[in-house]
Amino acid sequence: MHGGMRGFVLGWLCLASLTWGYPQGLLYIPLDDRPPNWSPCTWGLVHCPPRGLYQGRAGVSPQALSSWLLAQRGPTLVASLDALVYGGLVQSRTAALPLEEALSRLEVLAHWQAHSGGQVLAFGVIPRHPDAIHRQRNLALLRRLGEGLGLAYLEAPWDDALPGSPAVAEAATLPLPTRPGADEAGQVLLLRALNPGLRVQVLYDQPQVVEQVTRYEGIPLRETVDRLLASAKAVAVEERPDLVLVVYTGGDPRQGVLSVLRGLRQAPVALADIARVNRGDAPLVRYLMALGLYRELAAYAAWGTPGNNLGAALAQGGLFSAPTCQRAGNTAVACEAWRTRALAQAYLEYLWGEVGRPWVRARFPEPLTEEAARYVLERLQSEPTPHLGLGQLRLVGLQFPWQRSFEAEWQYRLEQTSPPRP
Repeated sequence: MHGGMRGFVLGWLCLASLTWGYPQGLLYIPLDDRPPNWSPCTWGLVHCPPRGLYQGRAGVSPQALSSWLLAQRGPTLVASLDALVYGGLVQSRTAALPLEEALSRLEVLAHWQAHSGGQVLAFGVIPRHPDAIHRQRNLALLRRLGEGLGLAYLEAPWDDALPGSPAVAEAATLPLPTRPGADEAGQVLLLRALNPGLRVQVLYDQPQVVEQVTRYEGIPLRETVDRLLASAKAVAVEERPDLVLVVYTGGDPRQGVLSVLRGLRQAPVALADIARVNRGDAPLVRYLMALGLYRELAAYAAWGTPGNNLGAALAQGGLFSAPTCQRAGNTAVACEAWRTRALAQAYLEYLWGEVGRPWVRARFPEPLTEEAARYVLERLQSEPTPHLGLGQLRLVGLQFPWQRSFEAEWQYRLEQTSPPRP
């Protein structure tokens, strides 16, 4: 058997045999099937609706989701209200649905709770301005839900609050927790459900920027982080953390590396790279790769807005870092496998933002085809990739789930090779 194929098979067998110590039977209804929302369905932690129910940009049928949910049992449901009511994030902006009918579509949650005895953690998005046509209807729905629906937890992240967006002011009128973000919200609530009480120390590469308003968020960085920790039911600490969340805001990548090293002296490190929007900081990543630090991270995120990256890094670090993962009853092999997979996905998301997306946008019109995927795959295969805990990351395929260049979905393998010396 060829060495690369042997590495792929060994890695697949290892991943396929994992069993988790986290509570069994947890259900998850994603916002849509873009990678940030759908990726928890690939982790092995949760039971999701059939992928075929989600039709890319066309969304998902709320009726089909409700039928699926009523056939399920489980102790906990983490759910996107926008998927259940409107069919997804895009549909939530344009669906001409009366408020009372929208509310009636959420009666399925009460029915599910009644016959399963489970709890519901849910999120509904305050939509992006100016895309939402029925904005007041969306807000009225969230306001009514905040007044009482019998949910264990409900929050309303706001989507892309650029200057002029009314989202921050609208959020202040709602009787429920709110914060910046959207596409990471499912991951954050899974952390809340599976590992509440996580002790998190937050380190900033530039402490002086914490009172500055970050792009797309509408509030100071410190407040974004505080609200995020509350969403995850995590506890901010200064000593004996379970996880260190390093917030890299850019400027000097060496300072970012020093922050990572400082964090690693305390606990596993989840790195949120918020120096740029929808792209990672290339000098920082090159330093991490050269020093052999990338493979030591508990998590890394650079694919979205600051809120997206902060939430994804926190959630994945809180679930997959060895100490917290093993305390939940998982084996060391299982924890290392899932941490490696998360880091592989995060690196490919970084590579897409830094190289793939600009390259394909300069050469192919949307909607993107399989031909575009084949050519950009060849381009990306010439880029360096990290050696991770289970082997050398090799990119073997990609596709465009929404036939656009913003996101890509990956196929990769981990080859059994010796790690390079830093």
